[in-house]
Amino acid sequence: MDLELTGRHALVCGASEGIGRAAAHELAALGADVTVMARRAEALQAVVDALPRRGEQRHGLLVADVSQRDDLAAEVAALADERPVHILVNNTGGPPGGPAHGADASAYVDAFGRHLLANHALVQAVLPGMRAAHWGRIVNVISTSVREPIANLGVSNTVRGAVASWAKTLSRELGPDGITVNNVLPGYTETARLAQILADRAAASGKAQTQVADGMLATVPVGRFAQAGEVGGVIAFLCSPAAAYVNGVSLPVDGGRMQSI
Repeated sequence: MDLELTGRHALVCGASEGIGRAAAHELAALGADVTVMARRAEALQAVVDALPRRGEQRHGLLVADVSQRDDLAAEVAALADERPVHILVNNTGGPPGGPAHGADASAYVDAFGRHLLANHALVQAVLPGMRAAHWGRIVNVISTSVREPIANLGVSNTVRGAVASWAKTLSRELGPDGITVNNVLPGYTETARLAQILADRAAASGKAQTQVADGMLATVPVGRFAQAGEVGGVIAFLCSPAAAYVNGVSLPVDGGRMQSI
């Protein structure tokens, strides 16, 4: 199986922790040059220092904020002009919880901007390099909610679904250019996001967080939460030559929790 990514340059968003950091590690382990992006320079430097290296691999960091789209687009375009980006991993923390009907309209606008519009700006910035190479991988880290909405995540459910539809459309448009576009749908994964969900559900229900966690795990056939590296490995596979014919899919990594096919 051809998993080799030597000579490819990957930009991984939200890479200071969790799934983004794990994806950066796995891509580097396959030989890619990796640029990690998030808002905290010190945290990103720690990620860069820990990335696997072999041969002439060059890793770096980019400090950027997805809520500042004009600056984001300019910074990523400058990076891509210097070193074409062949792999883009779109990964951004989810919106706050709460029911859909109770959310203020501004919460939807903010989430749409941080997710779909920021992703779109990033794609436009790196697309010339991918087209020139006639090779590219775009992977969006979203949520199983695009198949089965998750209770009390109304804004997230809505925006994640929009990102999935956008990605499917892109996959059909960019496939002829040798560029694949896929989504990874993580289930319950041990990240800061899961910790926040546990805290919110515990506060809303009056239960201990351990009880909330046990209730969530009861719905997962494999009986445990995912490790970030398990999701990162799937992302890296989708970016590899071996996955060249996988395009336009939304791939759950959820331990079998979803009940739909």
